[in-house]
Amino acid sequence: MEGEAGEAPGLGRPAASKDFHFRHMDLYDSEDRLQIFPEEDTQMRREVVQAEMTNEPRQPMIGKAQRDLGEEVDELVHLYGLEDDHELGYEFIDKSTPRIEVSEYPPYMMMGREPLRERRDWRLSGEAAKAEDLGFGAWGSAGQCQDLREAYRYTHGHASEEYECYVIPEEEDEEEAADVFCVTCKTPIRASGKVLVEHKEHEVTPLGKALESAKDEIHKNMYKLEKQIIEMENFASHLEEVFITVEENFGRQEKNFESHYNEILETLAQKYEEKIQALGEKKKEKLEALYGQLVSCGENLETCKELMETIEEMCHEEKVDFIKDAVAMADRLGKFLKTKTDVEISAQPEFEDQTLDFSDVEELMGSINTIPAPSAPVINPQAPNSATGSSVRVCWSLYSDDTVESYQLSYWPVQDSSPGKDRAEFTMTVKETYCSVTNLVPNTQYEFLVTAQNRAGLSPASECAVYMTAPCPPIMKSKEIRSCEEAALICWESGNLNPVDSYTVELTQAKVPGASGITESVVGIPTCECLVQLQPRQSYTIYVRALNVGGPSARSEPATVHTTGSYFRLNEHTCHPWLTVSEDGLTVVRSERKAPAREPLPSDTRFTRCVAVMGDLIPVRGRHYWEVEVDECLDYTVGVAFEDVPKQEDLGANRLSWCMRHTFASSRHKYEFLHNKMTPDIRITVSPRKIGILLDYENSKLSFFNVDISQHLYTFSCQLHLFVHPCFSLEKPGCLKIHNGISMPKRVTFY
Repeated sequence: MEGEAGEAPGLGRPAASKDFHFRHMDLYDSEDRLQIFPEEDTQMRREVVQAEMTNEPRQPMIGKAQRDLGEEVDELVHLYGLEDDHELGYEFIDKSTPRIEVSEYPPYMMMGREPLRERRDWRLSGEAAKAEDLGFGAWGSAGQCQDLREAYRYTHGHASEEYECYVIPEEEDEEEAADVFCVTCKTPIRASGKVLVEHKEHEVTPLGKALESAKDEIHKNMYKLEKQIIEMENFASHLEEVFITVEENFGRQEKNFESHYNEILETLAQKYEEKIQALGEKKKEKLEALYGQLVSCGENLETCKELMETIEEMCHEEKVDFIKDAVAMADRLGKFLKTKTDVEISAQPEFEDQTLDFSDVEELMGSINTIPAPSAPVINPQAPNSATGSSVRVCWSLYSDDTVESYQLSYWPVQDSSPGKDRAEFTMTVKETYCSVTNLVPNTQYEFLVTAQNRAGLSPASECAVYMTAPCPPIMKSKEIRSCEEAALICWESGNLNPVDSYTVELTQAKVPGASGITESVVGIPTCECLVQLQPRQSYTIYVRALNVGGPSARSEPATVHTTGSYFRLNEHTCHPWLTVSEDGLTVVRSERKAPAREPLPSDTRFTRCVAVMGDLIPVRGRHYWEVEVDECLDYTVGVAFEDVPKQEDLGANRLSWCMRHTFASSRHKYEFLHNKMTPDIRITVSPRKIGILLDYENSKLSFFNVDISQHLYTFSCQLHLFVHPCFSLEKPGCLKIHNGISMPKRVTFY
């Protein structure tokens, strides 16, 4: 180590620093020298040296220690002015040495791996490590500089080939990422530089927008592809059914033809046997007659020859003998000649014309080409929008070449087909493969089956198919419709005994009176109410349709909605029994009648102790304004409250209500703004006859105004975590009249 006391070439004195003082390590002992590496690093080097000497694998350096090491090396490089030495330490590498092997694993990941049998600590050579352990290290030496260079090489992706290790190569600079998309060239480009100049005349769009557009296009194509796949699968299924049906029909035709052919052969064989037997009997009869006639002729010929010979013998006899024999011969000849000899042929040799009767055979042959009875039809599933409230269109198919003269369509309601109950079945005869069945019940399921018929007979019945009629039009509940400047809550009744699938709300905005506006639809509504977003200060005509598998119903009766201010009605279900709500739902009256001795029973929905009623305000956040017309001598309370406000307490006596109360006694007016039984000390000199109320969800405020003199009375700061409802109370006989559906005054918008 003594021979390495001088500075290594290329290492100068570090830059001046107020916090760092350079001292040559040879001038100090091991205890006073500067600790460039911390103690834990010294311990680590000792472990490395020991592992090299014993050839034992060592656990890799990972985590915080590795990161701290890299930071320390960078700091040393900065202190020694080595930042510009990009090829640091390469002057020590022999060009004849083999190329270093590069791996994706750094040296600390390769510790303990084969085939690296010999390893050296890249920070410190073995001798230096031993010297360090002994306390004689000198950082000004060439050896220590070499160790420092090796440390710098490792942390920057280089390593000397003197050390057998793996190096992480520096990554090349990647090209700048594109940020816009050229629609004309269909390629991503940079928004700056020469590339953009080349695409100056082209249509360019942001890369994110182009990406979204490409995704949308791919999704559309995927949807189309899925739809085409479904259509092809349905077609393949239909084709398979046709294939099976044709195969079955031809098999049946083959069996039918074979049966007819065998029947014809049996008939021909039977006729052949009958004709052969008749000809044999005729032949036998004729031959027997001719044979008998031939035998008789032979006998007569023998008799004639015998008589001739006898006569010739008599001619040679004596006269006396001749005369004796002649008398006897004359008698014999007389008898023989008197016998009639049949010389006519009893059976003529000509053959009679034998006519064969093949009429039955021809009938059998003709039956081979007879059209068989048709196969069973197949009823198609119900098509969308194929029904009305009282009719349905049924279609079917015949998957064969059968000839059909007519079809018989039978149907009955599903609810009438329960076991043990006679179903009301109807039958129709049609010529086509479709039929519109009328006079049906709305929103009702019917079962249909069909049979085909021709002159050969009736086909088997098809499978039953269920069709459904469209629903009845919903019933609009105009009195329960609520609205504000930005939305409307539409309510209706189903109007059908059986459930429907969904509802559709149709809105027509009439911009000019008497002109037809644009109709928009809100579809897939599962319940009998819908909150619809609208444009301010417009008039809408609203319809509702009910839908099921059969199709949509007819339109409901129209309802008109004006988006001018907030419109609501008083809720009679919350009304105290002593109050009466007018038919239009905008006036509440407490009559002069004597109050009953007993108060109503407590209820969660109806006010029982406080003589009050609630209004149904639309559940839409924003700003709502309405006005209340009051009498100066009337005791009343107006404000807002949550729906679950206690119905047995006065308004303003809890945390769930905010109210303005007026009491009149001894010609004095008292006004209180109550919340949780607390009120500010406010004096009102001019008694309002019309009170304006502004509910502001956005700013969580509730304000009261004297409308006649445009005076602001008071504003609550409310915690409106849920929707609230207008509330009105009368402590004495009188009435309150609500004015809503009006525009918000300009003076109110400032509060």
